[in-house]
Amino acid sequence: MSVEEAAAAVTALAAGAADGWDRTGLLPVGLLRDLGAAGWLCAQVPAAYGGRGLTSAAGGAFTAHVGSLCSSLRSVLTSQGMAAWTIKRLGTAEQRTAFLPRLTGGALAAAGFSERGAGSDLSAMTTRVRRDGDTVVLDGHKVWVTAAHYADLLVLFGRYEGDDAGPAGGDEAVAVVVPADTPGVRVTRIADPLGCRAAGHADIALDAVRVPATHVLGGSALPLSLLVTTALAYGRMSVAWGCVGILRACLTAAARHAATREQFGARLGDHQLVARHLAELFAAEQTATRVCEHASRCWDEGSPEQVVATVLAKHVSAGNAARGAATAVQVLASAGAQDGHPVARAHRDAKLMEIIEGSNEMCQLMLARHVLGSAV
Repeated sequence: MSVEEAAAAVTALAAGAADGWDRTGLLPVGLLRDLGAAGWLCAQVPAAYGGRGLTSAAGGAFTAHVGSLCSSLRSVLTSQGMAAWTIKRLGTAEQRTAFLPRLTGGALAAAGFSERGAGSDLSAMTTRVRRDGDTVVLDGHKVWVTAAHYADLLVLFGRYEGDDAGPAGGDEAVAVVVPADTPGVRVTRIADPLGCRAAGHADIALDAVRVPATHVLGGSALPLSLLVTTALAYGRMSVAWGCVGILRACLTAAARHAATREQFGARLGDHQLVARHLAELFAAEQTATRVCEHASRCWDEGSPEQVVATVLAKHVSAGNAARGAATAVQVLASAGAQDGHPVARAHRDAKLMEIIEGSNEMCQLMLARHVLGSAV
């Protein structure tokens, strides 16, 4: 199946259904497993592991399409992709062979970073991973883990405690693949989140959770900053492209309304102030698209600009999506201000995009450091 055929298939499945999913707070698990088994939840996994082997550009275009239909579904796609990317980048050959075909075969996954005291500052992470013979034991608590409610496998990050820790000056950490049904794992769904209500956000409590040491990706500890940066990079790109989808959905809805609604004897879109809103929404969508296209080219070409381009894409796209969704609500007025309308849902969903995978403020700090570093 081509990307275009996959997009058409997802449209057939999701068109008209996103409102119901949003209201109930649940996606059909069968649908998720079918998409996963077809390789579309982590489409950039190489074909050797059952994936689609898409480039970042092609994967981004598909992600934007899913995001235009349902941000909750796109969030699960992002979560699955992050888990797969982390396993691919950090795992050994044996671990990639063991876990990636499961993620392209219908199993669902989530990646857990944040904790109550460690959001933007992940150096404050307190989840512990202790070596005990040929096993490791996890204790801690993760919060707001996207798709954890649906997940079969959890890729969890924690501080490493063991005699084989490396010389990272107390910054040693590991990523561990944990089956969600392991004794000691408790997943508690978050009720009524602001946005992406059906994305399966959940908290995860870990109480003496024991898994084989072979589930530690790469087999040894690494600096926490390296682990987190590696995993978050994929998430930032996926969220950025998802925001392009939000903007496209908002632009379509606002343009259709402004072209058909009449006020004071003229089309709504012919009133100059409304026309300005449409122009700004179009510019926001085009800007987000171009910055994402540039970042994906950097990924596909292995450019040294990849890191800053990714942060820029996430920052610009998330901010544009939040402002663009608010603009769309303004254009539609009461028609778009009721729960269930695509732009009302987009307004809530887009706000979360300014927070997850690096808040606006964190992105600004990273971009400012890049500028200062370039000036030296």
